Parts: sequence; C-alpha cells; structure tokens
Amino acid sequence: MNELKDIPYHRGPIRDPFREFDLYYQKSSDVALPPLICFVHGGAWRSEDKAPLFQIDHSNLARNLVSATTIPVIVPNYRLSSGSNGVRHPNHAEDILELLVFITTASLELPRVFDPFKIYLISHSCGAHMLASIVLDSASIFPTLTPPSTVLNAIQGIILSEGIYDIDRLLLDFPAYHSWFITEAFNDKPSYAATNTTNLGLRSQSSIRWLIIHSKGDTLVNVAQSEAMFAHLQSLYGGLTGQTMWSNTDELTQEHDALLSTSTYLHIVVDFIKGANYVLAA
Repeated sequence: MNELKDIPYHRGPIRDPFREFDLYYQKSSDVALPPLICFVHGGAWRSEDKAPLFQIDHSNLARNLVSATTIPVIVPNYRLSSGSNGVRHPNHAEDILELLVFITTASLELPRVFDPFKIYLISHSCGAHMLASIVLDSASIFPTLTPPSTVLNAIQGIILSEGIYDIDRLLLDFPAYHSWFITEAFNDKPSYAATNTTNLGLRSQSSIRWLIIHSKGDTLVNVAQSEAMFAHLQSLYGGLTGQTMWSNTDELTQEHDALLSTSTYLHIVVDFIKGANYVLAA
C-alpha cells in the first residue's frame, strides 16, 4: 500500500492543513488507469479529520477500500466551524468542490495512478450534505457551489451514508442539535429551508448513480433523513429506482460512526462501485 499524506489542494499563499488530502493506492501494471474514490468525512461540520486523530480512523477505511477494489482513494480535510472562526456553510462544501476541481485539473502535480475524470464520491453524515449541495443545483442560493462540467462529468456515482439532508426536519427530531452544531455551522436562523438539499433540483447532468445508506442502529441521525432524500431523488429522476438510484436501510445495524469499520458497510460500497448486484443505468 502506497500512501501520500498532506497533499495541498488549495491554491492560496499559505498552506492550510484543513485543505489537504491523503492518497492511498496500490501500484498496478495495468495500462488503463483505474477510477478514483473520494471519501468525505462527517463530524457535524465541526470535527473529525482525514487522519486517525479523533474518534474515527478514516485512514483505515481508505486502506480497506483500496484493498477491496484496487482503486486509489483520497480522503480530504476541509475547514471546520469552530467558535468565531467564521467558517459557515457553504464554506465546507466550497472546499470539497475546490478539491474536485484540483483533481480534474492538476494531473501533472499528482502521481499518475488514477483517471481524474472517473470519480466515485463517498460521504458520511454532514459530508453527505456537502456532496448533495454540490451535485444538485444550489446555484441560485449558493453560486460558489456550482461545479464546472468537467467535475460533473467525472462523477460516476455517489454513496451517501447516515446523511443529513433536511436541517429543519433534523431539528424537529433533535432540537438539541440547534445549539450543539447547527448554529455554529449555519448561523442561527428561524428556518434552514434554503440549505436543505431535499429542496434542490438537478443540474444539467443527471446520469450520476446514487446510493443512499442508513443503519437501523443509528441514534444520532434518524433514517427519516435518508428516506426524505431518497424520495426527493425519486421525484427528480422520475422514479427510476434501480436504474439511477438505490437505497439500503436494512443491512446495517451499527451506530452512526461504528458502521464505517464493518465488513457489511465495505461490502455495500464495493458492490455499488463494482456494479455487482446493481442494475447499471442505461
């Protein structure tokens, strides 16, 4: 296993550890380059890291994904909301979009071990909100989250697990989250309808495959979030379940973070990426 750590993707004059990523890959003699997997971690927009510094070892997940798929994996950091540092939505998602632009435009700066125009996106918890805010059409509300066509065309599929999609619904079910992390990440508002990804439409490219995952044992984010997002995708794609979108809310039984280290989660993700047990979009 080859590992390159702390690769900067931000073009600013000062190196920022919150805008760097780690790359994991195996050397291959194949002429055709494999696609790339990008995993965006969760942490309520305020915690966690690409490195095993906190509760979850995302580096171990990355290694498991590489071993199971032979596909290179990147795990980025992004700026976190903390106290008065001024980082608020959409800043976190802007960082992830900047990363994706970097990947599709900076091939000469990276090892030639993956095809930068074939990317699978995986995210967890608040990371699902970030990816949905980029891939779905939030241009009228947050124009800085508008991806170039090269990025949209590169995305082969999106896997969202334990996602937060509808913040107003989340606060109805978990009122304490307002003061715990929502105010810090989104400011204090009477309604968060403008930030709910369940209100966003499709961008011009609509052939991306989606997989929504949720554990029956998750007590931090309830399955109602994933059910609402899946229903929204069905409405956007005209109900093409089994062709463009899939949902898995039955197999996993672990708690919110613990599921990431299970063989079941790995199996679900790998099957989707490899196309096994899934009907590929026409």
